Amino acid sequence: MKLPSCAAALAAAVLFTSLTGVSEASAAAEALPSVNMEAAVKAAQIDPRRPDSTLTPGAKASVLLVEQALRDRSFLDAKWVDGYFGTTTVAAYAKYQKSLGLSGLDANGLPGKTSLTKLGAGRFKVTDVIDPGARVSTGGFVVNARTRSMLAEAKRLLGRDLKLDQGSYNPGGDPTSAGTHDGGGVVDISVKGMNSATRTAAVRALRLVGFAAWLRSPQQDDWPWHIHAAAISDTSLSGQAQHQIGDYYLGLNGLAGRGPDDGPKVTIRTWEEYQRR
Repeated sequence: MKLPSCAAALAAAVLFTSLTGVSEASAAAEALPSVNMEAAVKAAQIDPRRPDSTLTPGAKASVLLVEQALRDRSFLDAKWVDGYFGTTTVAAYAKYQKSLGLSGLDANGLPGKTSLTKLGAGRFKVTDVIDPGARVSTGGFVVNARTRSMLAEAKRLLGRDLKLDQGSYNPGGDPTSAGTHDGGGVVDISVKGMNSATRTAAVRALRLVGFAAWLRSPQQDDWPWHIHAAAISDTSLSGQAQHQIGDYYLGLNGLAGRGPDDGPKVTIRTWEEYQRR
């Protein structure tokens, strides 16, 4: 059945207006600036540990957009909008996360996918998203999907299994861990049966895929020989683990004394950067 000419014209006009609205909305979204989540999260780990105000390379534009949004929501004073994701910006971001009703690891001051997307609504779009994934089990310990994938690739590079001594999301599980295992992304790995060369090779494999990893000895503290590994840029990291990763980027050993890094030298990459290499 044919529509009367006036009805057909009206339908066409409605359709045109609808399509035009969709097109304009899409164009507006495309015109928004971008926050590179990988860059912002990296800066949020490194900048608080710096002895100066050096900016994390490649992160300034994204950090500025985040800081401007926090300022406009009265979480950050204007004087701190400088592209440096230091302790003040981390604290401001954590307050913003809590204002969304988030708590615990979801309000750890690191930009997460959900909070960053909400912060950018109408202001910026989020690219290069990091997602730790669901909590899963590996070797009898709880980790997240991202960490499990990283461990699997490290094992492939090493050509042997890596047995965990401790997993993630383990608050208070080991007092000597100083809270680093309270969140995601952090594991301890047994070195039982490994000689010195294999231990070093295991640390190197873990570092190559995106862990800040070190061989720990009984001489350092009240613990057995093991490898401690923290997944760089895991957005569910505890505050203590965030500090370890910042120190790793700065050439330190991740311990309270902040001594020089004693592990094998590799090009530092996140898991996402490793996958794109």
